[in-house]
Amino acid sequence: MIHDTIEAFAASLPRDGAIAGLDLGDKTIGVALSDRRRVAATPIEVIRRVKFTEDATRLLALLKEREAVAILLGLPLNMDGSEGPRVQSTRAFARNLTRLTDLPIGFWDERLSTVAAERALLEADTSRKRRSQVIDQVAAGFILQGALDRLAHITRETPTHEG
Repeated sequence: MIHDTIEAFAASLPRDGAIAGLDLGDKTIGVALSDRRRVAATPIEVIRRVKFTEDATRLLALLKEREAVAILLGLPLNMDGSEGPRVQSTRAFARNLTRLTDLPIGFWDERLSTVAAERALLEADTSRKRRSQVIDQVAAGFILQGALDRLAHITRETPTHEG
């Protein structure tokens, strides 16, 4: 099921388990994964895109192997917050993915995530070649970490009722 707000996404999550963060590009999908307690995001892989069926098969196999319980897609909003063609492409990817998995799917504003990833890689003195190889998965890590921080805040805001 697709959740348009982070609050709805949070409500759909099991108590614990890793969340996958994705940075969808035209040629690649950057993948990051959280720990089971959802504290830290770790960039793990870049999937070279071929066509949706192959991309989804590889992605879902990776998520099963890593025991992910949900998927968070970076939403590439324009700087003014409006939605352009890349947002529509991301939403279409999510809709197509729901036909292949029951994992909850959510979105997180990814504005400036690639800029932040590039800056972090430059500060780490990463070579240009290496940066181009890992930028998408590092951006996925920034996207996921932002969402994890917000999810932790939502969790603290929501009282639990145990009976």
